[in-house]
Amino acid sequence: MSPSGDLNERSNRLRAERSPQHRRAEGGDRFAGSFTALGTLAYEGARVSACVLDLETGAELLSIDDRIVLPTAGLGTILLLIEVSARLTARDDTGFGLLEAVQPASSDPHIPDPRSGEPRGRVRGAGLWRHLQAPALPVVDVTTLVAALNDGVATNALLAHISLDAVRLRAESLGLTRTALLDRVRDSRGPDDAPNLSVGSTDEIAALIAALVRGDVVDRPTSSRVLDWMALNPDLSLVASAFGLDPLSHGPADHGVHLVNRTGSDSGVRADAGAIRGPRAAVTYAVTVQFDDTNLPTRLRVISAMRAVGLDILDYIH
Repeated sequence: MSPSGDLNERSNRLRAERSPQHRRAEGGDRFAGSFTALGTLAYEGARVSACVLDLETGAELLSIDDRIVLPTAGLGTILLLIEVSARLTARDDTGFGLLEAVQPASSDPHIPDPRSGEPRGRVRGAGLWRHLQAPALPVVDVTTLVAALNDGVATNALLAHISLDAVRLRAESLGLTRTALLDRVRDSRGPDDAPNLSVGSTDEIAALIAALVRGDVVDRPTSSRVLDWMALNPDLSLVASAFGLDPLSHGPADHGVHLVNRTGSDSGVRADAGAIRGPRAAVTYAVTVQFDDTNLPTRLRVISAMRAVGLDILDYIH
């Protein structure tokens, strides 16, 4: 079987016509809280998608519009992590060396660098590199910043080095048809820019993470490296807020619970996907909510609903 065989087989199966996905599936009453919380958000006008899979059996425990494509913000950079990891495994020269965080050359951050054609400006928002003095870092360190902090400067440096086309080809080779990294990180998006940093369907994202856990994404060393990077994520504010883990140090199993996850946040978008193993079971999950982010109570309801999914997952695995 090819390394991406399981993903391609699942992708082909999911293309077949099926009934709308608004059910708790094999999870039964265990996921009643998730179904109610996310259903309430949908009733209020949010676009909701969720998928929870048992890692051992592959059974769908929760499935709510898991094939629709929604913005996923920084969560989509998992595809960039996979491409970098594959190059490191292959000892490709582009997986090594130093990458620069180019300072703005003018007051217009969109004036391109003549060497790369990429905009020079450092983006604001998430990340640490824009606060550091180091003008250049090794590729692996830059990738670590992307994995741990969704660092915008680091993401753009990697994309300038590797290219969006390479990331797109990697995603296609894995059988992904509804999940993609569309653009570099931008402070604002104009009419000529991609409307979102990334998009995805929760069924594909949950299946991709399951394949990483099995070691089937490219090969086991590539998959394991991506999971190690994902374990650095300190954002446990969404689904993972239910697991009681230390945001800054949750690599080893804690009270029998081991988590790796990746999140994405933008105006009106919250996404969380990961794999969690407990004493009784293990699952992969992906939850995305797109909502009208006009006030704090609305945002807090979204966060609370995503935590409800985490509570049901915890009840299933622990």
